[in-house]
Amino acid sequence: MIHAMDGGLWLHRHVWQGRPMAHLVSTDRERLLEYGVAVGLHESRLQFKPLRDPRTGERREAWHWDLGGPYLPPPTPTRG
Repeated sequence: MIHAMDGGLWLHRHVWQGRPMAHLVSTDRERLLEYGVAVGLHESRLQFKPLRDPRTGERREAWHWDLGGPYLPPPTPTRG
């Protein structure tokens, strides 16, 4: 999450109603929009949600894409 607070793209995986999903989160709206253009997401699907910065406790402007189905990147293989 701190990576997202610093303007990076943070992929937060979860399960919703039994289906794998992810939020792609950042405080850098333009960076998220560039990603959206690259994978075919329409700007109207970008969601605004202020988040609390864990370092300061202050709320900051942040945005996220809901990713599921064909827009959900495959999991990164883990090393054994």
